[in-house]
Amino acid sequence: MDIAGLSTALSMSSMQSKIGTAVLSRALDTERELGAGLIEMIDSAAMERSVYPELGGNIDVRV
Repeated sequence: MDIAGLSTALSMSSMQSKIGTAVLSRALDTERELGAGLIEMIDSAAMERSVYPELGGNIDVRV
């Protein structure tokens, strides 16, 4: 049994797991920021809708 090789492989696996977790954490933070921006856009659209209630009430669809 190659203890040194096993130790190296285990260390690399642990490092890859930590890197993967860090990348996923960063992606989650980005998605949270995008979600907050989307909520802000929806809130601003609701505000505009209350100012101009007739705006966007009808959609013309032609086939």
